[in-house]
Amino acid sequence: MIGYYLDLALRSLKRNPVLTALMVLAIGLGIGASMTMITVLHVMTDDPMPGRSGQLFYPHLDPLPLDYRQNSDGPDAADNLTWPDAMALLDARRGTRQAVMAGGQLLVRPKRTDLRPFTVDGRYATADFFAMFGVPFEQGQGWSAADDAARAHVVVLGDTLNRKLFGHGDSLGRTVRLGETDFRVVGVAADWRPQPMFYADASATRFGDADQFFLPLSVAMDLGLDVNGNFTGWGEDHAATRMVSATTSWLQFWVQLDNPAQVAGYRQFLHDYSAQQKVLGRFQRPPENAQLYGLMAWLQHQNLVPSDVRLQLWLALGFLLVCMTNIVALLLAKFLRRSGEISVRRALGARRRDIFLQLGIESAVIGVGGGVLGLLIAQLGLWSVRHRPDDYAQLAQMDVSMLLGTLVLAIAASILAGLLPAWRACRVAPVLQLKTL
Repeated sequence: MIGYYLDLALRSLKRNPVLTALMVLAIGLGIGASMTMITVLHVMTDDPMPGRSGQLFYPHLDPLPLDYRQNSDGPDAADNLTWPDAMALLDARRGTRQAVMAGGQLLVRPKRTDLRPFTVDGRYATADFFAMFGVPFEQGQGWSAADDAARAHVVVLGDTLNRKLFGHGDSLGRTVRLGETDFRVVGVAADWRPQPMFYADASATRFGDADQFFLPLSVAMDLGLDVNGNFTGWGEDHAATRMVSATTSWLQFWVQLDNPAQVAGYRQFLHDYSAQQKVLGRFQRPPENAQLYGLMAWLQHQNLVPSDVRLQLWLALGFLLVCMTNIVALLLAKFLRRSGEISVRRALGARRRDIFLQLGIESAVIGVGGGVLGLLIAQLGLWSVRHRPDDYAQLAQMDVSMLLGTLVLAIAASILAGLLPAWRACRVAPVLQLKTL
């Protein structure tokens, strides 16, 4: 029976090619515009660490003075940690793993004569960084906690930087010069690039390229290496001491907690730590301001999706609604023009639900055509997004779920648009129409 209704739908659509083309075009334009922005929003809010995000948490302390005025246009001044607070949380070892980190940019001085010095972005971190985040390795491994304590001059290179410096051979144990210092290569990481780069500073590019080097944070501090990120100070510290100051926040801290009991215990630990610091006179604000964010909650707190993207999404959905309204009108006109045909079928014994199913299948066929057209329009829209200067633009790619979602949305929209016309056509009195035949 479904095959018979499908054949009737195709015959009906072929009889009115111009009207069919208009309906397919309307649904295609609406779906294409909507799926372009839905895809952009999807890649910007997707889980950057599937399978691990449920165990990763960001502690949030509030050491700011009561009279501190937050800049509404910038990141929250309390999002980063001060050096004393970060080291206190690290030394407490309350999680399964924990790591302190900050972004950096260094000048690479290749030994190859055919390469000139160039700058690369990377990360200063403590030893648990690699195991906690599951960083994949092409060669070797990360450094150990003992290397952190010994302030060893070791480095983990990103695969792209490693190939640029040493080709495809084994580079473990070789030396690379970063800034003014030589470092021994202990590992080569794959170009690991979770999107967004959730562990980066709030002021950094969250949808940028992969980090190309990883150095021990202790070594970066000893050498006074350049740090990328947001420094927020509320004291009168000199530039020479701001890195270790209790009134300058600039570090990021992540902790791995494997079960609800650990999460509850760590929240209590943060509260107790804040209360202790308030008693000591360092913190002025209530201990209740201390928070523990899960990874996805932290991304939401950071508000990574620009307001213009959300506005464009609502505009696209509004355009889809307009297109659906037009399709309702076109289908209503089309189905009512076939009142005589429908009445004959009713007179021959067809039930109202049979007619409704037939017209619904015809609407679904229009949706399939509109979905295919919508895919093409969405791909064109995403191509235009990828040519924008925004840092997230290169991620505007459809995955399998988005491809299937486009077709499902197109079919659902067309069926929904066809409900009223199909119901109205089913309510036509056969006797009145048969008299005119």
